[in-house]
Amino acid sequence: MSKLRLDRKAAIGGIFIVLVLAAVIAAWMTGDGVREAPGFAASDLDGEPVSLEGYEGRPLLVSFWATDCPDCIREIPTLNELHAEYRDRGFDIVAIAMEHDRESRVRSMSEDREIAYTVIHDEEGDLASTWGGVRLTPTTFLVSPRGRIVYQKLGDPDFDQIRTHLERWLS
Repeated sequence: MSKLRLDRKAAIGGIFIVLVLAAVIAAWMTGDGVREAPGFAASDLDGEPVSLEGYEGRPLLVSFWATDCPDCIREIPTLNELHAEYRDRGFDIVAIAMEHDRESRVRSMSEDREIAYTVIHDEEGDLASTWGGVRLTPTTFLVSPRGRIVYQKLGDPDFDQIRTHLERWLS
């Protein structure tokens, strides 16, 4: 009798593991991410309100960056190109400058580098905390039109992979 009870527990446990794996694989295969993007509400450098809800139904790239981060500065032209290439099809970028940056420095760099997409200064570090405790830059998140994180990268993003997602969603 105890052998039968043990086999039943093992079978139920095995079925549970298979179901969890199937759900993760299904989410990965559909390209719609495993976790929901955290909501946010802030103001951009011009004082205009910005929130995740404002991008509902559209893909969004969220990039945490800093003015003292060489990789962040180096990726600005590529982000500008990506924004120009896909913005008319519904894509947007929100760059969130880290708490340790002075707002005047963020504003100056945004103007000097001619950043064409939305820039937010995370004055209190609340956004970095909400997005999983971001502390290092660049940290990039690609959010699907359904509001799910499909790509997350610390360091240089794989722009080919990002473009592949955008082409699938926006074609």
